[in-house]
Amino acid sequence: MAQVARRRKSVRRQVDSPSPRSAGELTARVREVGVDRLAFVCVDPAKHRSRWMLVNFLGDHLIQPTTVEHSAGQLRALVDRVRLMVQQADLRTVWVIVERTGQYHLPVKRAFAEAGFETRIVHPFATKQYRLVGDPDIKTDDTDLVALHRAAIAGFGLVELPLDENYRALRLLARHRRDLVEKNASLRCQIHEHLHLVMPGYARCFDDLWDSPIALPIARRTGTPQAVLDIGPVHLAQSLRDDKVRYRDSTLDRILVWAREAPTPACDASLHQRIWTTLDDDRRARSLEIQALERDLAAILVRTPHLLLIAIPGINVPSAAELAGEMGPIAHYANPNAITGRAGVYPSRYQSDQTDLPNGRLVRCANRRLRTALLRIADNLVVNNRWFKASADLKRKTGADERAIRVRAAKKFTRLAFVVLAARQVLRHPCCQPGDAVLAKLSQFHRVHSTSAAQLMTDLQAAVEQFPQEAYTHEADALSALSTKLANNVRRRQGPSPLGELLPALLSRLTKTTSRKSSEEQASL
Repeated sequence: MAQVARRRKSVRRQVDSPSPRSAGELTARVREVGVDRLAFVCVDPAKHRSRWMLVNFLGDHLIQPTTVEHSAGQLRALVDRVRLMVQQADLRTVWVIVERTGQYHLPVKRAFAEAGFETRIVHPFATKQYRLVGDPDIKTDDTDLVALHRAAIAGFGLVELPLDENYRALRLLARHRRDLVEKNASLRCQIHEHLHLVMPGYARCFDDLWDSPIALPIARRTGTPQAVLDIGPVHLAQSLRDDKVRYRDSTLDRILVWAREAPTPACDASLHQRIWTTLDDDRRARSLEIQALERDLAAILVRTPHLLLIAIPGINVPSAAELAGEMGPIAHYANPNAITGRAGVYPSRYQSDQTDLPNGRLVRCANRRLRTALLRIADNLVVNNRWFKASADLKRKTGADERAIRVRAAKKFTRLAFVVLAARQVLRHPCCQPGDAVLAKLSQFHRVHSTSAAQLMTDLQAAVEQFPQEAYTHEADALSALSTKLANNVRRRQGPSPLGELLPALLSRLTKTTSRKSSEEQASL
């Protein structure tokens, strides 16, 4: 009988805590209070209830495994019972060890944290490994509690570093925006499929079907190649002018040529037309929501040092906001390797005796969201940043894999980002030659997103607070050039320009601050 080889399933493990193991801290506590005066409240959470026990360092049960419902009354009773046992057993140190289980662990964790207990998190991967040691073929809540105790003794009870309101909002809004972007991409594929059945080859008339201002309006109005010919170029152009849509005659000519040569559409053309227009309505609504979310992300990003990262060509507000939300404050990281270590942007290694394979695939146990944010930025830099693009071209000539090129770009960016965020300074590096002015880039972002004048001025004022004074001169020069450009556009087009009216006021503030600093330096000399 032929043997069938089994493939090991790839397991994607997520690690969210940037804290290192607490073995050293635990050892110091044990020496200080003694093994019989240090205890752990081990909690194995589920959706509506949790299993818990109180056990000392040596494994003696002070409270046997018990089930608690996730209700306010029962959680308060749980905390009171633990406090009573702490007094009776004369415990000096109590750590609450909670297994991370999606979002289900949060009610118990918050209850103990609000009561003043030291609360720590154990990753399910650690729980599983320590359960397999003693109970390889048995998985119950009680065996998981024992595994939690073993993991806590080994130092795998980790502290989750707190996030302030700005970083929590960035994380939630950036993840929601990413979800909407992915759904919109799926909608585009569906629309393109149904549109091709109704109007075969129509999308090839445009460089980008979604960026063209006339592609979808004409498809909605006509629906079939024959309908385009029946309407004719004159009425088609008049309908676009009535809708105030700008177009070129050459584009209309290209559409008419396509209509004469297009094959016969599907037999259920009317139904496909109905389906894709409905999907397009959904896509447009999501696009407006994405635009609103990006404005909100910009309003929060300007209050964090991560705003300075958009001075690097190839990085804009959405990517910087997504990185800030997943990464958190730079104070949580001791060095750049701590960032890439948490994200798992380093190769796995297998070594046994004289066999050493140091450059394997990226490690599986990592914070996948942070890794994704870093690699998306690496993609943008390799394509849009001259220095990163030149480095990537050199690596390609040596036969380097594209994935390895992205990983190297992410590592380089992480080192640069650490310098910018830790020192809160504008980056001086070949990748910023020429560098983008942050305020000018932020102004253009708000102009594209049709931001209100009030929010625009608020964001620009908040952004100034993030700059070191050494950067004021460069920012003022860039804003002056942008203000002059907008003023010239107003003279030519005779249209309103709120951004052009707001920038001079901000430019005046930057210029005064720079002049005052220069005067103080001269006086000191």
